[in-house]
Amino acid sequence: MNKLLAVYGGAGGLTLLAHFQNLMALFTTLPNDGVHVGTVKYLAPLRPGSGRYRSWLGAGLALNGLAVVLSAGLLLLFPGPLVGVFGAGAGWLGLFVMGLGLLIGNAWVVTVLLAAGRLRAYVGLTVLLSALGPAAVGAVLYRGGSVAVALLAYLLAQGLTLLPAVWVAGRAGLLPRLRGRVSRVTLRGLGRFLLMALSVLLFSKAVDFSLRELLIRQFGLAATDLWQAVAKLSDNYTMVFSAVMSSVYYPRLAALSSRPLERARFVRTVLALLAPVLAVGLGLLWLLRGWLLPLLFEPRFAAAGFLLAPQLLADWLKFLTWLLLFLLTAQARVGRYVAVQAVSAAALGGLLVVLLPRFGLVGAPLAQAVRYGLLLGWCLWYFRREIWGK
Repeated sequence: MNKLLAVYGGAGGLTLLAHFQNLMALFTTLPNDGVHVGTVKYLAPLRPGSGRYRSWLGAGLALNGLAVVLSAGLLLLFPGPLVGVFGAGAGWLGLFVMGLGLLIGNAWVVTVLLAAGRLRAYVGLTVLLSALGPAAVGAVLYRGGSVAVALLAYLLAQGLTLLPAVWVAGRAGLLPRLRGRVSRVTLRGLGRFLLMALSVLLFSKAVDFSLRELLIRQFGLAATDLWQAVAKLSDNYTMVFSAVMSSVYYPRLAALSSRPLERARFVRTVLALLAPVLAVGLGLLWLLRGWLLPLLFEPRFAAAGFLLAPQLLADWLKFLTWLLLFLLTAQARVGRYVAVQAVSAAALGGLLVVLLPRFGLVGAPLAQAVRYGLLLGWCLWYFRREIWGK
């Protein structure tokens, strides 16, 4: 996908892709990191078709519908700041809203499959989604379509994965008919996860957008393109890691919420396994940087190699930190989760102020590495009882 836009998207193609994906994240963070994470927690221990199961299912569906309506309203009220860069007309905007609805619906159905432990179906649907998007972009660009149309095709193709997802979940008996009104108790339960997702939106997605704006102002588009290439590489393997953790690690963690000793043993095992495996994998990426960056993007992006080492270190620390922060999510500790996100974002801002003038562009990934190093140290101290079971 990145290669397609870098080579065939013309000047600014990679930047438009990043902007489009950021735009999608603004509208899908609350459903994905809020409603869907909460749905896994509450559905995982329940029998499909039971009254409580139907209640949580209905609450998730209602909140996702509300998210789509709010997204459409924001796009209609503020089309210029949100989609103006794509030269979008009314037709493009309408199809974008439809694509968002399909994508959010697909993610919700996949969440139901995850809660039921249907990992094979999850993997198959994820592979299908990952293949359809780039295929749609390639088809549009091959026919001479614009980047804006190609990106819209990318969203719609991914959203169409909703159809096979509903078929698979329906056949498994995981989508029973819903009856009656949505329970206030279930809405409040999922609402706590929405607050945590809101903190991700404000202190992660918005921070990433602001960081890009800052780098463009200080170093210009050409230099920021190098950072964007390294950030894109990071995004790709981070997406894989996040998908695996969300589908395997978090559901198991949620299911062990009432068995602290087993949960502690599980967390220790995962940490002991992933720390060296991730270090070796990320180290291999660094060794291959001179070949990998031109292969994934264009030959000119080989110049971004000097940014890769601090970025890989930051990602290793980030992944280990996420493993521990999942404990806050599984236990629905909303206040602590929001506080951690806020302090982490503030720390990044302070580090950028100090490191960018001193180290230049490399100060951006270096600040991320220091940020996650401090956060990991705090997590290891704070969760010492949950890790060691004492």
